[in-house]
Amino acid sequence: MTYVVEVESVAPKVLAAVRRQVRPGEVPTAFRTALDGVWAFLRGQPGLRDDGHNVFVYHHTADGPDTGLDVDFGVEVTRLFPPQGLVECVETPTGRAARAVHRGGYSGLPEAHAAIHAWCRQHAETVGAWSMEVYGDWDEDEAKIETTVLYALTARTE
Repeated sequence: MTYVVEVESVAPKVLAAVRRQVRPGEVPTAFRTALDGVWAFLRGQPGLRDDGHNVFVYHHTADGPDTGLDVDFGVEVTRLFPPQGLVECVETPTGRAARAVHRGGYSGLPEAHAAIHAWCRQHAETVGAWSMEVYGDWDEDEAKIETTVLYALTARTE
């Protein structure tokens, strides 16, 4: 798949989320129990969710992803709320970011991440302190699934 990478200003989203520390390869198995907890919480909170999407926020560390990343596995919600158990109210990071949209099955997401990293190298941009995946609506036809991948870009000094 060919990706178009664009720079945008990312606005905050409010999430109901569970934070886990995972290595990048563990995300496909770690997210399920975290999101199960979030969805169980949301079922008991009428009006807190209104067609929100699943959002994964990756907090980058100076040690790099091999040591593990803190990841907020969350769902967009309509308002702030007090924490309950492992579910926290999280506001997503904001700022200038590189964005690519992946169309297709989730197994292809690493290609979108690689495309953004390649774009950053080609455009002398530096990845910042976070990245995020915003999952679009589910569809049985994988070709109709869209996931937006965003990477914070550090401030340019020109």
